[in-house]
Amino acid sequence: MEKIKQKLHSVLKLAQQMETEPKKYGTDIMLTGVEIHLIELVGDNESSSVTDVAKLFGVTKGAVSQRFKKLEHKGLIKKNIDPANASRTVVTLTSKGKVAYFAHKHWHETMDGGYTEYWKTLGPEKVATIEEFLTKIEYFFQRMLAKE
Repeated sequence: MEKIKQKLHSVLKLAQQMETEPKKYGTDIMLTGVEIHLIELVGDNESSSVTDVAKLFGVTKGAVSQRFKKLEHKGLIKKNIDPANASRTVVTLTSKGKVAYFAHKHWHETMDGGYTEYWKTLGPEKVATIEEFLTKIEYFFQRMLAKE
């Protein structure tokens, strides 16, 4: 059990470091993990509203709006009035935003370290065990955060 706890702690630290350590993703602009994942959501869901992206990202509309202001200032996204609904603002990627989007996709395709291939070798029982374990961990963290 102790080995698993240590390994999980190490994985979480590395994931946190990857989220907070900025990268350029094919542009001259440093982007955090949160920023590039917002760009990814916009690229995958062109012409989504701030509300749509907030729901997809699992955060508040205000949090997305603040990040979008920064990304708009950096020239990566643009907001436009939806031609089909004048009360709705949609978000799209600029050409620089598309460069970052595709560079991020390429990074995942080339830097996954065989992760995708490994998953293909697992049988349904192992996948179910991993999913159950992660669900329990997720529940644990949700409970811990709710107590703060």
